[in-house]
Amino acid sequence: MNLLKKLVITATCAAFAIAMQPLRPAFSAETKPAETKAAAAPAKPADQKAQEPAKGSPTDVVAKVGNTPILRSELNRAEAILMKQNPPQQPLTPGQQQQVNDYLIEQLTSAELLYQAGLKVEIKDLDKQIDDKMSQGKARFPSPADFEKALKEQNLDEKLLREYTRKEIIVNNYVEKEIVPQVKVTDDEIKKFYDENLTKYFSKPAQVKASHILIGVDPKADAETRKKAKEKIDNILKEVKAGKDFAELAKANSTCPSSAKGGDLGTFGKGQMVKPFEDAAFALKTGEVSDVVETQFGYHIIKLTDKQEAQTAPLEEVKPKITEYLKGQKVQAKVQDYLKELKGKIKVEKLI
Repeated sequence: MNLLKKLVITATCAAFAIAMQPLRPAFSAETKPAETKAAAAPAKPADQKAQEPAKGSPTDVVAKVGNTPILRSELNRAEAILMKQNPPQQPLTPGQQQQVNDYLIEQLTSAELLYQAGLKVEIKDLDKQIDDKMSQGKARFPSPADFEKALKEQNLDEKLLREYTRKEIIVNNYVEKEIVPQVKVTDDEIKKFYDENLTKYFSKPAQVKASHILIGVDPKADAETRKKAKEKIDNILKEVKAGKDFAELAKANSTCPSSAKGGDLGTFGKGQMVKPFEDAAFALKTGEVSDVVETQFGYHIIKLTDKQEAQTAPLEEVKPKITEYLKGQKVQAKVQDYLKELKGKIKVEKLI
């Protein structure tokens, strides 16, 4: 379980790897930390300068964890990563910039607290683990030049990346040995999550794949125009039933843009098409062709090319994923509890 990228150190460790290995909970909507929502909020053009990196020397101390300083260079680097992941639509206001700074300093100090705690936990073959992780990171790039380019984009060099990787491994080791063993997920919790999210995550509604031929008619068309359109679609239906190629007839006659693809509409579920069309499509068997169907758009002939019945994944099939997700949620909660405890023992100072 690569917990680190789900925890507070995400913004600082192995920065280039964040973009390459984003991890998201298996059953949750993708969300952003509340503090980072400012990054997507609109701002007035007059505030353009507020989006620029914080001024001052890279060696300025912006926070302290015990006697360990957090430098402005680390804050600026973390901000660059955050802005790359969540590009703001407009420049940040001064207030939004302060929110981002506060959020990042909280992440950086929390990461340092976990790292200091992790130094007290035994870890084997640390250098080998670092070498392996560095090699894996490099292997994800097409060439050494691409790897170097990615480092420069994050204001990193290989030495600094190695140090971040070292910290990442130490924190992961701490979490795995000190926190994960305390977390248990019961069968009742798994069943409860399954039942409460059955429709949202574990059920797949019925879907069909269909093609159609449309002879479009304006809803305001007169009776004569409608009659001619109906006669045309009736004649096309005769050709379909006589064995002529449906796709070719669609290309030659259909007034729907799908005619370019032989009338192919792709896959759709209930509620995505107008009711008469939907009812006719779902009533067909794979390979069948409908009679003429009238809708507000005109007259259709529908051919069903595939049909998938509604499905529900059984609990036993999804149990491992649910277990992993719930365990991850509990681990995150435990980490936050430990951070509160650590902050009670080690002085944390915010200096900007």
